[in-house]
Amino acid sequence: MSNGTEYIAAANEALREAYEQPMSLAEYVDVILENPRLASHATKYLLEAIESAGTRTVVENGEEKQRYCFFDDPSHDGEHAILGNTESLNAFVDDLRSIAARRGKDEKIIWLHGPTATGKSELKRCLINGLQAYSMTEEGRRYTVEWNISSANTSGGLTYGDEIELAEDDWYESPVQVHPLTVFPREVRAELLKELNARPGDHIDVVVEGRLDPFCREAYNFLEEKYRREGKHDLFSAITDPKHLRVKNYVVDIGHGVGVLHSEDDGTPKERLVGSWMAGMLRELDSRGRKNPQAFSYDGVLSQGNSVITVVEDAAQHADLLQRLLNVPDESQVKLDKGIGMDIDTQLVIISNPDLEARLNQHAERNDQDPLKALKRRLDKHEFGYLTNLSLEAELVHREVTNERQVWTFKEYDEVGALIRQPVRLQVRGGDRDTVVEKELAPHAIEAAALYSVVTRLDNEDLPAGLTLVDKALLFDQGYLQEGDERRDIDDFEFDPDSHDGERGIPVTFTRDIIADLLNHEQDRYHATLPVEHVIMPRDLLNAMAKGLAEAPVFSAGERAEFENRVVTVKKHIFDQQEQDVLQAIMREKRVDEATVEEYIEHVYAWANDEQIVNARGESVDPDPLKMKIFETEHLGRFDGEDYRSNNPTAPVEDFRREKIITALNRHAWQNRDEDFHVRDVNLKEIPIIKTVLEMHDWDDVKRIYPDFNPRQWDDPATGTETTAVKARTIANMVELFDYSEASAELTSRHVMKEVVHKWD
Repeated sequence: MSNGTEYIAAANEALREAYEQPMSLAEYVDVILENPRLASHATKYLLEAIESAGTRTVVENGEEKQRYCFFDDPSHDGEHAILGNTESLNAFVDDLRSIAARRGKDEKIIWLHGPTATGKSELKRCLINGLQAYSMTEEGRRYTVEWNISSANTSGGLTYGDEIELAEDDWYESPVQVHPLTVFPREVRAELLKELNARPGDHIDVVVEGRLDPFCREAYNFLEEKYRREGKHDLFSAITDPKHLRVKNYVVDIGHGVGVLHSEDDGTPKERLVGSWMAGMLRELDSRGRKNPQAFSYDGVLSQGNSVITVVEDAAQHADLLQRLLNVPDESQVKLDKGIGMDIDTQLVIISNPDLEARLNQHAERNDQDPLKALKRRLDKHEFGYLTNLSLEAELVHREVTNERQVWTFKEYDEVGALIRQPVRLQVRGGDRDTVVEKELAPHAIEAAALYSVVTRLDNEDLPAGLTLVDKALLFDQGYLQEGDERRDIDDFEFDPDSHDGERGIPVTFTRDIIADLLNHEQDRYHATLPVEHVIMPRDLLNAMAKGLAEAPVFSAGERAEFENRVVTVKKHIFDQQEQDVLQAIMREKRVDEATVEEYIEHVYAWANDEQIVNARGESVDPDPLKMKIFETEHLGRFDGEDYRSNNPTAPVEDFRREKIITALNRHAWQNRDEDFHVRDVNLKEIPIIKTVLEMHDWDDVKRIYPDFNPRQWDDPATGTETTAVKARTIANMVELFDYSEASAELTSRHVMKEVVHKWD
């Protein structure tokens, strides 16, 4: 059994791996010559951290894309993963690559723009988490310098805090994480970088152009003056002697390589950007008639973010600072005071809602006289939109409701289907504080909420004829539509690349709050009724969302009316999913086994190509017309005896075999061919059309298999009837196959039977 000592030991080991012993400047140079990446400048370091996590394949808006796993927040088990917006994230990384390599974008400020609840703030947290984790690895070490001049100091010591008296072994780290190579004179540094960048293995050169920060410069100048007066011959060696200077690694975190300016932060522009002077310290320190950089706080956003990244959150609240930031990417410098400048190496990122864009465009009609034109030219905008993928939105809703943070990954879309429709069961405190009850969001409830949200976000102006917004949502998510025997891929349709998909709609925060209200017995607010079994059905949730639009201040009157109208097609689609669950549960024992399916396909393919097949005894024989007839009449339910003549197919049966079976088989074979491919090597279950034709059932199948079944009796069937037996098996199968509870299976099957009873008239 684990005990406290073991946890303490594990924590010690984690920190031991994160930190190294300080080294001399010469040792540091040897280290980076061996591994130049350890000397990377800010944007290059950020790029390397992102690339270090690798990539994975995702499908968004019906297109396959490569996504950087860094944005899944792997270091924190997906806690702040950004779902979707892969195209914008990839463009963000492309910009970092251009900026790091100095390919014309180094004066740009990256601008992440979009409506609320689109993942922009999650990106900030993900960046902090990822950079921190990367800096704790050997390949991601980040270095700065620290000084100790106590033994040489005669005027009080080196400090940027309250302490003045220093012991012999007191070391003070650069307050702005200055790069160790800035200690070298420029001409020497240039030669060192030339050798560093000549090493093989990296396509982006390391760039270190700045000077020591003012705090460190104070120490350097003090030591230089002292040893110059003493007549030291090797002056640089004396200044950088290990007793005065050493290089140490640090873990990247807020205030330590990451600067974040929050919306609530205040102060003068200079205080927010670089920090403030400490009057008391100025009086204490020997300033020799000038302001001493040791008496500066260095707590501004640029000071904290120097060497890695600076983030201005909710940038509209700090619009007055944006123009003052222009010289940072242009000149890489800010000033503590008129006479004291500080070189900055940081990647600037600003995050805003649409209100910043409105402020930036307030003088747009003045054209060349627009005072904000220079700022707008330097902003490199990346749009973050609401998710338009059903699976991603379902994952996001699931995370919001359950607080589970693991990112959904899958190789085939079928794998995510079960995740989308899965139920959610939560322990909720009852009316009596001492009681806890289990509430269930029934299967398809999360799917319903996610699909409705996505449908409200889609532009209907480019909707192809015959498609609904639900169809568009499904195309964007899975890349195809399956309608009976027919499959249509997204490439068969034309959508406007400049559409307004994802620019507006129901945010996930609205959905989360509606679900929270339903879970906490506030259903009367939306006139929704929870069953006594504490099950929230998909239609309960959709009704609550539609009715809740009227009370939500984030929607305009026009949006409320439009979004309410869009719920109808969502309800129909979700009912279709529930109907298929019930059908599959009813027909589970009647499903054809895989071997029988393969035998039928083999006979049909041989029949169509006038070939023979090899039977169990190894003999070559003609395809059996009786086996094909039995399969088509009994298992498929497509035809009856009148469609055959002495077991031989008539024209409709022949057309079915060629168009629905052979065509699909050959298309799949062609799309997946290679030099050694043979059509008999096809895994039939991978062919969507054949899978649909052979595995799905309809109510005609139920009538044929269970002639005495009566859906009108479903709610309370008489003992001993076929309906009673079918219902018992159906409920059990829904629980086993699709993770329904008995209560949600009962409610779902009742709902389905009420809607399909007319098929028995």
